[in-house]
Formats: sequence, structure tokens, C-alpha cells
Amino acid sequence: MKTSALPSDPWTTKLNAKKLPKRVKLDKDFAGIKAGSMLFVGTPQIIDAYVRKVPVGETRTIERMRRELARKNDCDATCPVSTAIFLRISAQAAIEQMNAGTSASDVSPFWRVIDAQSTIAGKLPIDSQWIAHQRDIEAS
Repeated sequence: MKTSALPSDPWTTKLNAKKLPKRVKLDKDFAGIKAGSMLFVGTPQIIDAYVRKVPVGETRTIERMRRELARKNDCDATCPVSTAIFLRISAQAAIEQMNAGTSASDVSPFWRVIDAQSTIAGKLPIDSQWIAHQRDIEAS
């Protein structure tokens, strides 16, 4: 089992990059969110931590995750663009770790949030049916 990221693990490096979350008041409409709304912009670590807290056998939609993160951070919404990017970083880092020998049970369970038919799943270097299979295994 791999215990730490190697410099050659670009997604794990992106996941662990030090970034600070932000709260931004929108001055114009953005991605279906109205001007004047408080927008939460998380970090890869915040998204990864959320995914890790989804219980085995359960799933969450990205929309639900965004609502819960907004509420937790006293905002009206969570940025859909950065959330999708950070979720992909979390998933790609988990895949890197599994490719290095870490068990799926020891990585961030991205399959609990990323649906097999989603755009994000299509960008991952795995067969999207693997995600569906993981969900089926956990639902049993």
C-alpha cells in the first residue's frame, strides 16, 4: 500500500496543494446563480473531505453536495465550476493511488458522488462502468 504521494503523482499533488476557501458576493449572474448571492468556493481538500464522509452504500448528487457545502459555509450557493474541477481532482488522485496499489477502500470514494453517466466520469481514466460496479457492490 502506498502511504505518501510521489512527486510524479500530479493529481495527488493538486489535491494536496494549499489553497484557501473563499466566499464571494456575486456582482452579476453566474452559472444560474443570481447577482448578490454569496458564493462559496471550496478547495480540493474540502471536496475530498466531503466525499470521504459519504457513508458506504449511499450516494450524493453533486447538486446536494453543493447545497450542503453552501449551507455549512453560510452562503447561498457553491461554485459549480470549481466544485466540478475539485471533484475531478479528488477522483483522479484516488485513481492514481489505486494504480499505485492502494485498496479502493482506502481512497476517497468518488463513485459515491460521481455518477457513471456524468460528464466527469467520462473524463476519468477508468471505464465508467467501474463506478456503477462499485455502487452495486456497496449497495449489497
